[in-house]
Amino acid sequence: MNTQLPSRPFVTAVFALVVLSFAGPALASDVVTREFASPALGRAWSYSVYLPTGYDTEDLDYPVVYLLHGNGGTLNDWVNQGGIRETADALIANGDIPPAVIVMPDAGTSWYVDRKENMETAVIDNLIPDVESNFNVLTNRDGRFVAGLSMGGYGAMRFALKYPELFAAAGLLSPAIYDPEPPETSAARRVGVFGASDYDPLVWEELSHPSLWDAYLEKQLPVPMYINSGDDDQFLIELEVAEFYSLLRANDQPAELRIVDGGHTWSVWKRTIGDALTYMFTHGSGPAGR
Repeated sequence: MNTQLPSRPFVTAVFALVVLSFAGPALASDVVTREFASPALGRAWSYSVYLPTGYDTEDLDYPVVYLLHGNGGTLNDWVNQGGIRETADALIANGDIPPAVIVMPDAGTSWYVDRKENMETAVIDNLIPDVESNFNVLTNRDGRFVAGLSMGGYGAMRFALKYPELFAAAGLLSPAIYDPEPPETSAARRVGVFGASDYDPLVWEELSHPSLWDAYLEKQLPVPMYINSGDDDQFLIELEVAEFYSLLRANDQPAELRIVDGGHTWSVWKRTIGDALTYMFTHGSGPAGR
């Protein structure tokens, strides 16, 4: 009887199919939403969370990035417009950053201060504890980071300066950190945050970074900061960040400045958030076993 053996490519293909049938579904990152009662806001509050690949299968606590949206944005902006899931997946896969959890709160037009709502208190006293109670994240300074764009860059800058004991590093993308005042075209003058109705320059001054500077230096807890702006920003933020960077450097504070091609747009923020994350994680820790 003449029995013909199957060719090597056929055997290889069959073996591969058998292996795949037992491999189960591929692991992947995920984005989930959590809602909780915020005492500071007096209402329910939601945030989105990026969970890295393997989050549910590894017995680890992960570093956490608090990533803030801009004026009038939502908890989904960084996912839907900023491509944060794809960027984080690629950075982690390439070994540029460690696996990390990314938290994106819903903050509307609050500017992350205690004015229209007690949003600053909500972030520090409600959001961070809620995240640390419900997700597998590190609870020390080395495992906690803050970043944001425009209004969120303003918020991230204030949190880093006011609470340096909480954050290992910060990322400020096109931050609205105008000194001495925001331009006439800035939303800061129209959202009812810096003044009961009309814009009040004294309120802006009270909440701007020069008012936090001396207390920040006295704590002697430098927060390394990645700072950028498009070179065609319609609010001239490239000038503001250059001055702030110079202030940091003059006081021996660790920082990096990037002036990139573009305006005050998602094309800049989506393109540079990976650079910001990479910088921040050179100053913090990766996951740790429980």
